[in-house]
Amino acid sequence: MTHTPRAALVYNPVKIDTDAVRRSLEALEAELGWSETLWLETSKEDPGQGPAREALEAGVDVVIAAGGDGTVRAVAEALRGSGTALGLLPSGTGNLLARNLGLGLDDVDHSLRVALTGTDRAIDSGVMTLRRQDGGRTDHTFVVMAGMGLDARMLSETDDDLKKKAGWLAYVQAISRVVKDPNVLHFTFRLDDNEPRKVKAHTIIVGNCGTLPANILLLPDAAVDDGVLDIVALRPETLLGWVQALTKIIWENGIVRRLPGGHKAPRSKVESLVYSTGKDLDLRLDEPAEVELDGDPFGEAIGFKVKVDPGSLVVRVPQD
Repeated sequence: MTHTPRAALVYNPVKIDTDAVRRSLEALEAELGWSETLWLETSKEDPGQGPAREALEAGVDVVIAAGGDGTVRAVAEALRGSGTALGLLPSGTGNLLARNLGLGLDDVDHSLRVALTGTDRAIDSGVMTLRRQDGGRTDHTFVVMAGMGLDARMLSETDDDLKKKAGWLAYVQAISRVVKDPNVLHFTFRLDDNEPRKVKAHTIIVGNCGTLPANILLLPDAAVDDGVLDIVALRPETLLGWVQALTKIIWENGIVRRLPGGHKAPRSKVESLVYSTGKDLDLRLDEPAEVELDGDPFGEAIGFKVKVDPGSLVVRVPQD
């Protein structure tokens, strides 16, 4: 019996032009001989995990996440370890997984064609257990970055209306507010089998990918399929420290390393940026702090345990 392939579209109705997407999908279905796509809408209460599990139960061949980074993260959480491919129809301001995989961002027809006809690539994902102050624990998957401190506060301070109008530039306003905050994180940090260390920093970020909006390369050595997590602690104590950190991130990482032969250029050492890699990180805070995963706020936690899950997510990418 011949198998007729079928896709599911898990979509945020606020983020996409449903009429345009439907026209494109119907044309591809007719051209490629696919069954009618299963449309599954997200909601504020369920940003994508439930619809993605429904798609898996229906036995579809690919689940397309149509929305912003939050939709992609939620769908990836449900698909992790299933072997079913994740297709990406980027929308919103970040689109960080698509950016880090070098996928197109503004062509609906091309993105959907890749989702249906592309090749499968296995990438890593991060699995984080958040420890809450009341003793509760919650488990989450992320595919780009997770962090505590400055970056999480920046997200909570970002004006949603301005974000819709100005995109990533809205974060600049939030940054200008949070960098004035004198609070720093005090925590105990244990990486893999190393001895625990006492550390203080404005923020700590654990990444599976390295690139942020505006093509800013925060974690220059991060790769989505290297089996390790890249970690950076940002801890400038003076204005000069902030200038040195931002210069390294924006100039050295973002520009110099992308020039021909730039990967061979000498790397400056900035005391306010501490990089490391590992497979398992346990962090315990002296005081609770805000957390973000793939750009979405996840409230306050007193610590977390995070590990890499190598090759656990299959993503549909162009054949070439």
